[in-house]
Amino acid sequence: MRLLALFIATVLTAAAASSAEAPAQSTSAGGSAALADLMTRLQLQHAKLWFAGKFSNWSLASYEAQQLDDGLERTSKLLPDPAGAAPAKAQLQAVHQAIEQKDVPAFTKTYSALTDQCNSCHRASGFASITIQVPLRPPVANQVFVDQIAEGRAQAHASCGTCHVVEDAAKESPASRPAPPSFPEIVSRPSFSADQIRQFLTSGHRRLGPDHAMPNPRIADYQVDAIAAYLETLKARLPR
Repeated sequence: MRLLALFIATVLTAAAASSAEAPAQSTSAGGSAALADLMTRLQLQHAKLWFAGKFSNWSLASYEAQQLDDGLERTSKLLPDPAGAAPAKAQLQAVHQAIEQKDVPAFTKTYSALTDQCNSCHRASGFASITIQVPLRPPVANQVFVDQIAEGRAQAHASCGTCHVVEDAAKESPASRPAPPSFPEIVSRPSFSADQIRQFLTSGHRRLGPDHAMPNPRIADYQVDAIAAYLETLKARLPR
């Protein structure tokens, strides 16, 4: 009986020790998985940042750079040495500055330096096989990286500004007399919708009266989408 009791005590002690070690092992594995997930997200944001800056979409570039900044901060808390992310964070600040200055050459230079710093960190951490590069193609196919609103504003001035006031009646002098409705007036109508504008701009000529018709602007579908997006931003600015 004494031997049986000793055997049972030994088994229970071993089980307790194993149970005590399990949470530490689980936490370690969970931390590794969380770090891998963060790195994958950072890689996506790194690629999106490149195309935003390349196409001078500074608002999007600023957003993606901030997402990178936040991700690096979370990453540092999972590293054995939290200071390991400091060089990349410092280099990212140079990218932020180039974005604020809307300087494409400076953005390209600082972005490349940030990419090099990421790879230096990988090599120093024993992950030299993970090499990041300046992306060759957009990381997602369903996002427009150009500044569509800026493109739409420019296209509206180029294609419609001869007749319509696009933004500011005090600064614009359409050639038409009397001038057709201004864009701010159009978007203030209860019937306004982006789909209506798309249909209107792709329908050729539009009769406005017995002696008047709107000329066909003859613009591509992506230009129509940009103008519609710009008009939606004008609508959003109206007092509610």
